[in-house]
Formats: sequence, C-alpha cells, structure tokens
Amino acid sequence: MLRILIPKGRMFDNVARLFSDAGFPLSLTDRAYRPCIGAAGLTGKMMKPQNVGALLELGSHDAGFTGLDWIFEGASNVVEVMDMGFDTVRIVAAVPASLEDRDLAAKHLVVATEYTRLAENWLEKSGYRYRILRTYGATEVFPPDDADMIIDNTASGKTLKDNGLRIVGTLLESSTRFVASPAALADPAKKRRIEELAMLFKAVLDGRERVMLEMNVSKSRFPDLVTGLPSMRSPTVAPLYGDNGYAVKIAVRKSEVPDMIPRLKNLGATDIVEYDLRKVVL
Repeated sequence: MLRILIPKGRMFDNVARLFSDAGFPLSLTDRAYRPCIGAAGLTGKMMKPQNVGALLELGSHDAGFTGLDWIFEGASNVVEVMDMGFDTVRIVAAVPASLEDRDLAAKHLVVATEYTRLAENWLEKSGYRYRILRTYGATEVFPPDDADMIIDNTASGKTLKDNGLRIVGTLLESSTRFVASPAALADPAKKRRIEELAMLFKAVLDGRERVMLEMNVSKSRFPDLVTGLPSMRSPTVAPLYGDNGYAVKIAVRKSEVPDMIPRLKNLGATDIVEYDLRKVVL
C-alpha cells in the first residue's frame, strides 16, 4: 500500500484533477481527511502543504504533494520526483510603498512572515537588521502598523499592491512538487509504484499541452505536406479508401495550432480535424 499525502487548500483542486485525468479520481466527503483514491494499492490523507515534507521525512507516509517553498522552509529531507508546474507563486519581500529603500537599511525591521527560515536566510544575506514576527495567514495586513516588511507568497502581486505594498526582493519561485520519502524510494516495490505514478502524471501534463491534428491530402500534394509537418516523432500516415490520397495524423503543441492550420491548408491538407489528448507518453 502506497500512502500519499494530498494537500489541503489552494493546491487541492489541481492535484485532484491530476488524479482524475490519470485515471483514478479522488472522492472526499465534507470535513473528511482520508480521501478515497480510485486505484488499488493507494491510500490518501489530507494534510496542509506545510506539514507534508516533515511527515515524509518521518516515514509515516510514502509520497505527497507540496510547494517547493514549504520544502525549503522546512528543510525537509525528501526527494523531488517531479515538478507539476502548477500553482506557481513567488516568495517575495514587500514593504509599504511609502517606505524608501534607504530607510530600510537604517531601520531595525519588524518582518512579518510564515516563512521564518527563508526570511532569516534572505535578511541575513541582504544585511538587514530585523526581528521576525511569525504570522498565521493574512500576512499582508500587518504593515504599516505592526510590521515594516512582509515576506509572503504571491501569484500576480495584485493583493500586495491592493494593500499598499511594493516588492523589494524575490526569495524563491515555487510550484507544486510531487515528492517522496527516502525510505519509500529505498523499497523496490514502492519505488516502482511511485515511478509509475510519475509517468502517468507526466503523460497527463504532456497531453494537456498537445492536440491531435488529422487531415487528408492528395497523392500529388503529399510530399510537400509531409516534409512540412512537425511532430513528436513522425506523422502517422494511412492510405485513403480508393487509393485517392492519404490520411495524416500528427500530435502538436496547442500553441502551434493557430499558425499551423493555415500552413497545412496551403500545403494541400483538407478535412482538418483537431481534438484534445488525455495522455501523451513520450
């Protein structure tokens, strides 16, 4: 049985969708902490991302999802299996917009943050004099009355700006990571299962970036078309009924499609069809 920690909060929706798209949906009743994972050999438990690294290090669970920021903050002895690439945030230092840079160096700063380890390391390297005030959410409301600076995560910076703050430094760029305990990876059976999950997750993420294009082309236009096609490997080609031409199929990145369809049309493609892919195993 592989024991997996599922993150509570903002990471949950993307992780739950990932499991569903991989073929084993998560089901969770209100206020429950043990989601049912629709696959044999997997058991889950809901936990705040802040706690995931420490619990994996203790060996009470085998794998889980958390942000790179919380891995660094907890200095957890875990192994990163893959970067999921979603829930991206920056860990930044921000001060009231009215506070000038020259004033920062002169002050003994009160710094409000949930990231006490990251904050201390950055403040020391930056040469500030400081006292850290540990917060438990809503860090942006502390300045200017209760703190001179905050160190917090932000996706767009809008919340900071709305609270009259400006960014003076970036400590870290973070996203959701699939991580495992060293103990689990030392077990051949668990390691194999973790690697299989990672393969499926990567197939889902790669599938989201690509679409399949199918088209027909006459024999006379086929050489021009096929030499101008991009694909992950090489296109799939099949003769049309009646030997009147070819059916061609390629998988391409979604970002390429707007430019590609007119080009394919000019190369002689007809009956072009685009559809999504669920998984792509490279």
